[in-house]
Amino acid sequence: MAKLECSVRGDFTLVKERIKNGILEGSMSATLEDISYFSSGDAKCCVMVFERYSYAGGNRVSLTVTLFQNGTEEIRVSGITSGGSQAMFFKVNTWGEEAFLDKLSEILR
Repeated sequence: MAKLECSVRGDFTLVKERIKNGILEGSMSATLEDISYFSSGDAKCCVMVFERYSYAGGNRVSLTVTLFQNGTEEIRVSGITSGGSQAMFFKVNTWGEEAFLDKLSEILR
């Protein structure tokens, strides 16, 4: 598992679309598995789950991206990857997870 957390400024919907499009266009095998959107008062939250095939690891990895904004505050972004290991009791390789998270980091720069 790898994790990225940061804050960004911008329009919530535009940041969400930039991440979604960037992930899907950044890999031939990337898919958006599901998306949830919640709001309450001035607070907004969006959770997106992506999956892709990792050629380096020979398996599938997932990336969950959560966006949260309260009013006009910065948008908090959390990206967490999972999968990517072929071992039964411990992680042997995490290349696919790290590469997936690197793509999110690139999009957010």
